[in-house]
Amino acid sequence: MAAPPREELAETMAGARHTRVPSRSRLVARRFLRTGQGRVGFALLASLFLLAFLGPRAAPWSATDLDFTAFLQPPSASHWFGTLQTGTDVFAVTMSGARRSLLVGLLVAVLSTAFAAVAGSFAGYFLGWTDRTLMWVTDLLLVLPAFLILAVMSPLFTAGRWLLFVAMLAAFLWMVTSKIVRGMTRSIREREYIQAARFMGVAPPTIIFRHVLPNLASLLVVDATLNVSAAILTETSLSYFGFGIQPPDVSLGGLIADGSATALYAPWTFWFAAGVLIVMILAVNLAGDALRDAFDPDAGRAG
Repeated sequence: MAAPPREELAETMAGARHTRVPSRSRLVARRFLRTGQGRVGFALLASLFLLAFLGPRAAPWSATDLDFTAFLQPPSASHWFGTLQTGTDVFAVTMSGARRSLLVGLLVAVLSTAFAAVAGSFAGYFLGWTDRTLMWVTDLLLVLPAFLILAVMSPLFTAGRWLLFVAMLAAFLWMVTSKIVRGMTRSIREREYIQAARFMGVAPPTIIFRHVLPNLASLLVVDATLNVSAAILTETSLSYFGFGIQPPDVSLGGLIADGSATALYAPWTFWFAAGVLIVMILAVNLAGDALRDAFDPDAGRAG
């Protein structure tokens, strides 16, 4: 049988390069943007980030400015969302609160998912006393009243110490995910490539971070996305009752609490902050659901 000409081999190799299978990240991104809820969630989140971080730069008033000629005034060309009883611009403080809520949500989600990944994978891989100790701590934190503990510790969350609030909030949001990671790690540790790495003398922490956790990336990414909305709602609820972000730092929960007293005769003091919170939670949930379906399209079809 004659060998194919060199030109045909070159064309075949060039065609193979052009038909290269896309990477998993590109497939996930393509599936995510293909769904309507993914596009809507991404567009809403992008708009919120732009408004929260760039909107105050274009506004005529900052969150600390007071207009002594406009107390409790409705929206106007000078004050886009109106003013509070103190003459503070509602748009400026609402965007400041949205910026803080987004930062809290993102940081808490990253920290809590990292806690869950490390605790669950170490417990599921080592088993024995490591598993019993970590799961005992997990079960203990699950039965503790997180809202009450954070409320009692609220005097520590003074101005400029909101990162301490973020750390404490993250400490109460990782337990359920860690149990899921533990169960999946117990299954992964029996696979051939894990056994081969173990027989080659690879250190257990290296196996966990190089082989186990990358196989759980889809679960961890989706969990982190959904934890953003949980963290934002928890932070807003605590701040509404005065136990979260403390003045002079601004929170959407504090703005909603202050605006509820004047919501009937000055609705702009309440509804703009509440509306931003609703849109924020809706956008995160839409993006989280679309991301989950993008990583596991069969689950979306089954649902």
